[in-house]
Amino acid sequence: MPESLNAQLDWNDQGQPFSRQFDDVYFSREDGLGETRHVFLGHNDLPARFAALPENGRLVIGETGFGTGTNFLCAWQSFEREAPAGARLHFVSVEKFPLSPADLGRALALWPELKEQTDQLLEQYVAIHPGFQRLVLAGGRVILTLMIGDALEMLPQLDAPIDAWFLDGFAPAKNPAMWTPELFAELARLSVAGTTLSTFTCTGFVRRALKDAGFAVRRVPGHGKKWENLCGAFTGQASATGKPWFARPRLAGERRALVVGAGLAGCATAGSLAARGWQVTLLERHGKIADEASGNPQGVLYLKLSAHGTALSQLIVAGFGHTRRLLQRLQQGTDWSACGVLQLAFDDQEAERQAKLAAAFPGDLLQSLDREQAERRSGIALDSGGLFYPEAGWVHPPALCQVLSQHPNVQVRLHNEALALRRHGEQWQALAGDEVLAEAPVVVLAGAADIHRFAQSADLPLKRIRGQITRLAQTPASAGLACVVCAEGYVAPARHGEHTLGASFDFQSEDLEPTVAEHLGNLGLLKEISGDLAQRLDAEKLPVEQLQGRAAFRCTSPDYLPIVGPLADAEAFAERYAVLARDARQVPDIPCPWLDGLYVNSGHGSRGLISAPLSAELLAAWLENEPLPLPRPVAEACHPNRFALRRLIRGHKA
Repeated sequence: MPESLNAQLDWNDQGQPFSRQFDDVYFSREDGLGETRHVFLGHNDLPARFAALPENGRLVIGETGFGTGTNFLCAWQSFEREAPAGARLHFVSVEKFPLSPADLGRALALWPELKEQTDQLLEQYVAIHPGFQRLVLAGGRVILTLMIGDALEMLPQLDAPIDAWFLDGFAPAKNPAMWTPELFAELARLSVAGTTLSTFTCTGFVRRALKDAGFAVRRVPGHGKKWENLCGAFTGQASATGKPWFARPRLAGERRALVVGAGLAGCATAGSLAARGWQVTLLERHGKIADEASGNPQGVLYLKLSAHGTALSQLIVAGFGHTRRLLQRLQQGTDWSACGVLQLAFDDQEAERQAKLAAAFPGDLLQSLDREQAERRSGIALDSGGLFYPEAGWVHPPALCQVLSQHPNVQVRLHNEALALRRHGEQWQALAGDEVLAEAPVVVLAGAADIHRFAQSADLPLKRIRGQITRLAQTPASAGLACVVCAEGYVAPARHGEHTLGASFDFQSEDLEPTVAEHLGNLGLLKEISGDLAQRLDAEKLPVEQLQGRAAFRCTSPDYLPIVGPLADAEAFAERYAVLARDARQVPDIPCPWLDGLYVNSGHGSRGLISAPLSAELLAAWLENEPLPLPRPVAEACHPNRFALRRLIRGHKA
């Protein structure tokens, strides 16, 4: 198990935290809030800049060293007081050693005047794990993106146009790694014309290194016993935007969107856009939302990770944290349960894989249990131990879909099946035959594999996989099941007197009628998980022909990553970037032929509960030119254009 990622603290007589790792204080002993407001808010002129924001405007603050979050909370409080109602604040901060929830609560209790903001932060401060973690606060008006890790590893992965920088690592003498030319070069890369910065230090090498990076800096009066601080602005050249096929399309005009498909991906997309002031029409062909793959009674927050830090693994950790925080909005016990998830080490290969994971990830994310420990956690007899995820559990997906889409800016239109798309002037029209169902400048296709019906997305390599779950009535003996247990299948503690068991995988069948054969297959999965639980549920005596269940189609891509982002014209793409077929190292300075305003959020497979909500945030960031909620390489790995690139480079279909 790796060393704990959390900050190691001591506390002085006034209840203030002190870092053991860096042998330094987190804030001024005399007047921490006063220093924050003077150094970071005042020298960046933030109150006036907040007040000057237009309706639907936004300001992005970047910070080196989140610490106790005091700078963030003060900026948030000032934003609430000064900014217009429709404006938004993005705060992006890096932290190598995040405080534990208990320590964060203790530190922030020192500032009762920040209680309104502190309570919201603490409520969402769960599942904070390595990588990018997004916290949505104040109903989506304030978004905090925490990058948990070393600054010089995290900042190069960040894609965010920063308007103001808070340089607040521990003092240069205590933590020199946070004050290097390499780090300042990353700040410059992320800065735009007019980006400001401020810091408490005036150390000469910091001033010189910032100047070399492109910042004009000056000394200004300090706060309290500190004579001087440093502030400045970026005067250098903006960095190149990168590869054109992963560029951010520029949108202008109305902030109206049409989302096709009201499953989890569609509802999350509608909610993310609505929170940013968009007017969203959500089209659903059925009579209710979440009526297909998102309609199962219980879904599991299932983390199948890699010890090698793959793009998929990074997405899973980030997506798990985001979804886990969203579940705070649901009713515990009825709509979700933080009962934990146990993944059994059911054979030697799985045991070896789990040992590598246990060595790669911290214990607050996953814990290696032997058989006896696993039995105590699960409440049932087992044949092996496994990995336990204490923050995971089960969810009632329709409840999550309902919460995500329940916004005044979202109009849900049921019994509306879009069969084609047509560009008409500046609008996209969704058609059913000759009938125009709805139109908007932006369309998001979120209908899983059914997006193949649209000519514009027909080339995306999506595969449908049928899955069937079985519902089993709880017995007095099965009530002892205390957590979700997974092997090749899964079984969850009962919801409303029923356990969910599943799920089958069928790549061939197009029929959604539940079958006896797959019920038998699910019962076989149950026996592999626990013969004891199978006995408690009287599995051998169940009349299989009378079992209740549900079948739906998952939708996955060849690389198992979702497909999220703007769509390009496939033929024009192949023509413009034909040189890549001869030399994949080329980066032609040719704009991508975007299908203006057309986006996709699909391909989530069996992990949609983890990936779909964060993918909605990613899609909103593409549309709004906001900080991406994922490392840029991960966002590019999920981009629809990856398949067109592979076809060009490899000379065959991806």
